[in-house]
Amino acid sequence: MPYVLALDQGTTSSRAIVFDLEGKPLAQAQQEFTQHFPQPGWVEHDPLEIWQSQLQTAREAVRRSGVAPSQIVAIGITNQRETVVLWERATGKPVYRAIVWQDRRTAGICEELRKHGYEEVFRQKSGLVLDPYFSGTKLKWLLDEVPGLRERAGKGELCFGTVDSWLIYNLTGGQVHATDVSNASRTLLFNLQTLEWDSHLLGVLGIPKAVLPQVRPSAGVYGYTVSELLGASIPIAGVAGDQQAALFGQACFKAGMAKNTYGTGCFLLMNTGHKPVASQRGLLSTVAWQLEGERPEYALEGSVFIAGAVVQWLRDGLGIIQKSSEVEALAQSVPSTDGVYLVPAFVGLGAPYWDAYARGAIVGLTRGSTKAHIARAALEAIAYQARDLVGAMEADSGLGLSELRVDGGASVNDMLMQFQADILGAAVLRPQVTETTALGAAYLAAIGVEALSKAQIAERWAVDRRFEPQMSEEERNRLYAGWQKAVERARGWAQ
Repeated sequence: MPYVLALDQGTTSSRAIVFDLEGKPLAQAQQEFTQHFPQPGWVEHDPLEIWQSQLQTAREAVRRSGVAPSQIVAIGITNQRETVVLWERATGKPVYRAIVWQDRRTAGICEELRKHGYEEVFRQKSGLVLDPYFSGTKLKWLLDEVPGLRERAGKGELCFGTVDSWLIYNLTGGQVHATDVSNASRTLLFNLQTLEWDSHLLGVLGIPKAVLPQVRPSAGVYGYTVSELLGASIPIAGVAGDQQAALFGQACFKAGMAKNTYGTGCFLLMNTGHKPVASQRGLLSTVAWQLEGERPEYALEGSVFIAGAVVQWLRDGLGIIQKSSEVEALAQSVPSTDGVYLVPAFVGLGAPYWDAYARGAIVGLTRGSTKAHIARAALEAIAYQARDLVGAMEADSGLGLSELRVDGGASVNDMLMQFQADILGAAVLRPQVTETTALGAAYLAAIGVEALSKAQIAERWAVDRRFEPQMSEEERNRLYAGWQKAVERARGWAQ
């Protein structure tokens, strides 16, 4: 029987999962790696540690599965997006640590670009906002600040890549320097319309084309692994950034279908079809994926900075729960928040507000308010923030949301999922397989070697539980209006 190996390279750990073609996970392995914080606001990883941890987990997952390496028909890669690696083309040796997507060192570069009127140019061409989050300004910083790198880059001696490119290069023994369209679309350097590196944007950032990887579809054979690494020469046939891979793993194949991943933050993506939708409401336009020989599909993306992290704050900051798992029972011990709203703007607000100066707020407290009301308000805040994103997406795209597919740690919380359905006025669907990021990479790889089709994948997607809205329209509107007032209080705080 054929199997697929998914490599899921995340921000804090590397994972590998062996799937069968039915989408069932057979075995997995996971390994954390070191986070480096050399200065306030700086976040770095060791690229060699990323590679070694990913290789070790791949070997371990295959060993645990009992599958012979020769039975693995393809490898799929999904990765932390926007993190930048720069290495020597000849030796494969990194010339600096990886600068992580969370790193804020290029805030000054972004501010300068905005001052010179480049915000709209980048938004129109790349679909992104000028923010240190994205890869392009990190690469500019490396070439500007590390002695000798700009000269070497111009001579073609260096390779730039996001983490997918770094893994592909190492897996193929330095034979392939490539990325996929979904990762390329997160760099600030890629034109969403032409699907090519944009010469104008490269010129603005002073980045030579010689360092850039070849851009390929998300499904299709990139190259073959060096056989000594995993015991066989296996085709790398699927690549996508983590959130796009989750959208694919959730089988959101039609325009208007959306998924929300509830992790530390929330990432909500809506498939917008074969044309990029320019957002007027603080969302990002991005490539969702492209299958070989087909037109690309696009998505609107909104990110919430604090979702599951608000539960950690209840535990570690306020001490009102001992374990995160206790929050659901505490929240359900009261029938409502009694008018309490918690806005978790601890690090500002993400989409659709993009307000770095907003700060966390609890409003509506009375003498009767208890820790249970605050716990319930914290969970409801996660759902309200998703409603903010869905509203912006519907308005930007003209597409109505009929259902929301969910995954990530907090999706197991039944109370939260029911409230999410209520406040959206749309069904919330939790799938049987919640490892949707790795599953999406596996499915792309299977399509890349023609072992599966999109139609077959859509058939395999199965519901664990469906949450239908039970709240009246009047109550939904009343509660959401209260949330919007609370957000305004949080935004006015530091101004």
